[in-house]
Parts: sequence; C-alpha cells; structure tokens
Amino acid sequence: MSSIHYAFFRVGRNFFYSSNLFPRAVRDEVAVLYAFVRYVDDLVDRPRPLVEHFYRAWRLLDAALDGRVSPPVIGDFAELAARRGFDRRWVEAFMESMEMDLYKQRYATYGELLRYMYGSAEVIGLFMARILGLPRESHPYAMLLGRAYQLINIIRDVGEDLRLGRVYIPEEDLAKFGLSDIRPGPHFDELIRYELARYHAVQREAEKGYKYIPRRYRPAIKTASDLYKRTAMIISKQPSLVLRRKVRPSFRDVVLLWVKNSLAP
Repeated sequence: MSSIHYAFFRVGRNFFYSSNLFPRAVRDEVAVLYAFVRYVDDLVDRPRPLVEHFYRAWRLLDAALDGRVSPPVIGDFAELAARRGFDRRWVEAFMESMEMDLYKQRYATYGELLRYMYGSAEVIGLFMARILGLPRESHPYAMLLGRAYQLINIIRDVGEDLRLGRVYIPEEDLAKFGLSDIRPGPHFDELIRYELARYHAVQREAEKGYKYIPRRYRPAIKTASDLYKRTAMIISKQPSLVLRRKVRPSFRDVVLLWVKNSLAP
C-alpha cells in the first residue's frame, strides 16, 4: 500500500486510530477510501476553493471509473470501487455534495441538510459496508452511522466552518432558539445541545446495525463511535468551545477507548 494513502489517513485522527483495529487488508482499503475522500474534500473545504482542480478531479474520476486512466489516489479509489462493487450513483452523490460546498453557504431546513449529508457522509457508510462485505440489510444502518458522524463533525466544526463563511446548522434550528446567526450566549448553548441530542438519536439507531458487523470488525467501528461520543460529551459541558477550537478527545481517551474495544469479547 502506497504511503500516500496513509499520509492522508493520519490527518483524520479518529479514523486513523480506530481503523488500526481492522485486519491489515481491510485497513489498507479503508486508507484508499479515506485518501480519496480527503483529497476531494480538501479541494473545496478552504477559504478559496480550488474550483478548476475540483472539476478536473471529477473528470479524472469519471475516466478512472471507466478504466481509461489511473492517476494517483483517484485511480486507486476507482480500482477499489470496481473490486468492491461500489454503486456508481454513490460516487456521483459524493461528488455532487462536494460540489455544493463550492457555492452553498447555508441550509434552510434539516431536510435540505439531509440531502447534502447523503452524498457527503451516508454513501461513505455504504462504501464501508462494501469493504467489510456486509449484507444489504446493513446498508440503512451504515448510512445512519455515516450521518451520525457527519452531524457531530458539523457541531464540532461550527467555528471553523463559520470562518469559511459556512453554516451547516439549519436556519430553522437557529430560529427555534431565537438566533438569526451563530453567536455565543445561552441561546447558542441551547442550540448546540439540541443538535447533540439529534446526533445521539441517530447514533443510537445506527448502532442497531452492529449485529450485521462480523465480530473481528466491531472493535474498529465501536472505537470510532466512542471517540465521537466522547467529543459530544466534551462539547455538551461547554458548547461555546466549538467557536474557539476543534474539540477532540485527549490522547489518553483515544488510548483507553482503543484498548477497551480491542480487548472486548
């Protein structure tokens, strides 16, 4: 496995540490997936998105999926997609959601946000289900787990996204707490705890699908989920933190959760 995949992979601490609990062959495929997703996301998730580079990457992706080219990262993902039988529509949905980040700064309703999260997160759950060889019955839960992870990322990254001119928390949610925009204060704290409750509800529903995951793969999935739950707990205690920095579990938390899940029967 090329070191370039793990160079991208190490940026996402939650996924990097939790995925070390997968068998090596699975871990390598997850690294290929993450490198591709991170590469595309990095083109759009910046103060001045690299618009031309994004559309060039999309054209290369289409060519790679058709077997006409095999550029680094994109070509490796295309080979993985062919090997694991990724639905082409899932790949298109991912790119369409990334394209939304080029021009869309706000979401009026949760339903509108759900359309974005399908491509940005739920299809990632479907890719993972394919990599792990899970049955089709697991797919709704895999999508929910992707949605849960995206929801906590949206909460965690409120301040960072605001500096990029984006607000992913739906405007209808802000209005429920008397807010027209993101600003610190007791109403903001209530808003964040409301969003955390939504995340927890989706996470609980997603965990009903753990029964479809082979025992040898569960420690990695549970560790990723536990790290996000720990992030949610930290934010719940002091919601305004998300405006100042990216909240992450401590390295001690990472190690303890990694050990706990690796030793679980």
